[in-house]
Order: sequence, then structure tokens, then C-alpha cells
Amino acid sequence: MNIIVNLDVMMAKRKISLNELSERVKITPANLSILKTGKAKAIRFSTLEALCVVLDCQPGDLLEYSAS
Repeated sequence: MNIIVNLDVMMAKRKISLNELSERVKITPANLSILKTGKAKAIRFSTLEALCVVLDCQPGDLLEYSAS
């Protein structure tokens, strides 16, 4: 897939754990882990919005397109 998920980078920058983020975004740690590892096939806009609110970032900070 050509979409790269930089969730782990933003989590490190904000110094937030997977469990804390999952509680604040209201998504299970398992589903958040799938998203973090780039194995997710889709993401709801509401989830993306919640991640951006909690991590104080833009969608482009979490998602990146790679042509290769």
C-alpha cells in the first residue's frame, strides 16, 4: 500500500502511550495497533478527527502518500 501511517511518530512526539491514546480516542488498543502498524485498510473520518484532536496535529501529520 502506498499510504504510510505515521501514528507511531506522532505518539512519540507527544509522549503518549498506546493505551492512553486508545482511552482518549475511544478505540480499542488492538484496533489502534492495527492502524499504527499500517495494516488497516481504512480509517473513519471520525477516528482520524479524534486522533488529530488528541495528538494536536493535522491529518497530513498522520498519513503520507508514497509513490513507490
